[in-house]
Amino acid sequence: MSQATAAASSPSPEQWAAHALSRYPAPLQGTVKLLCLSENATFAVSAANGKRYVLRLHRQGYHSATAIRSELAWLNALRASGLQVPQALEGRNGESLQTLLHEGQAPRHAVLFDWIDGHEPDPEQDLPASFRRLGDINALLHRHARSWQTPKEFERLNWNHMNMVGRHGLWGDWRKAPYLPMDAVPVIETALARISSELASYSMGAERFGLIHADLRLANLLVQGSQTRVIDFDDCGFGWYMHDLASALSFHEHHADVPMWIDHWLQGYTREASLDETDIAMIPTFIIQRRVQLLAWTGSHANTATVRSLGTDWAQRTVKLCRAWLEGEDAFL
Repeated sequence: MSQATAAASSPSPEQWAAHALSRYPAPLQGTVKLLCLSENATFAVSAANGKRYVLRLHRQGYHSATAIRSELAWLNALRASGLQVPQALEGRNGESLQTLLHEGQAPRHAVLFDWIDGHEPDPEQDLPASFRRLGDINALLHRHARSWQTPKEFERLNWNHMNMVGRHGLWGDWRKAPYLPMDAVPVIETALARISSELASYSMGAERFGLIHADLRLANLLVQGSQTRVIDFDDCGFGWYMHDLASALSFHEHHADVPMWIDHWLQGYTREASLDETDIAMIPTFIIQRRVQLLAWTGSHANTATVRSLGTDWAQRTVKLCRAWLEGEDAFL
C-alpha cells in the first residue's frame, strides 16, 4: 500500500471518536467537538441525554492498556478520598477503557469521562491565590500517594532523569528543539550533568519519589466557587514530588515573577504537607530539568499551537536559564 493510500484510509480523529462513542450506551452518545489535539485528541460530547462528557482519544504508542487502567484506578482512589477528579464511565461491555480497532491501523484506546464544571484560574486576576491553590492540591495528591497501596500490576511512566531529558527521553531529544542554536548544546549538557549528580545525592527514596501528577499547571485546574477540581492525569507516573512544583511553572520559568509564584505555591503546599531544607534547596534543579524536558517536548510537538505560540526565542531563553543556574545566579528563589 502506498503512503498516499494508507493516509487516505486512516480514520480522522473525529471518525475514531465516533467509533469510540458507539461503544457506550445510547444516552451517552452524541455529537463531538474537538477541544484539544496534543498528546491525545480530547473531545466535548453533547449527548442524547442532554448532558456533556469528555472523550479522550489516546495517541498510539504512548500508554498501554494496563497503564491507562492504572491511571483510572488512581483517579477512583483519589475520588474516594474526597478529591474532585475526573470519573470514567463504563461502555456497554462494562469496561471504562475502550480499545478501538481499524484495519491496517494500530489499536487506539479511548476513555469517556464525566464533564467537570469550572474554569481555569484567571492569570490576570489573582495569580498568587492560584499558585497557593496549586500548592495545596499538590500536597493533597502527594499525601494520598504516600499512603495509597497501588494495585497489583499497576503500571505508569517512570519520570526519572534519563526518561525526562536523556537522548531517548519519553518526550524526545531536546537537541531537536526548534530554534535551538547548536553552540548551546554544551551549556545544556553541562547543566544536565550537574542535575544528574545532584539528583543522585537527593535520592529516589520513598519520601521524595512516588506517584505524581507530573503536569499540574494552572491549565489543569478547574475552579468553581470555592471548589477546585484537578484534571488531565494522562502524564501521571512515578517521579520526584518536587517535580510537581517545577511543572506548575511550565513554559514560564523565565518570567520575572517566578520567585513570587514559587513562594505562594509553597505557602499552599505547606498547609497540608511538610518540606525540609533539602527539598527547598533542590527547587532550582528541578526547574531547570523541567525546562529542558519541555525543550524536548517542543521538538517532538513542533507543529502544535502551543509550540508555535512560544515564539523563536523560547529555546534561547532556556539556554540563558541553564547558564545562569550554572553560574550560581539565584534566578528562582
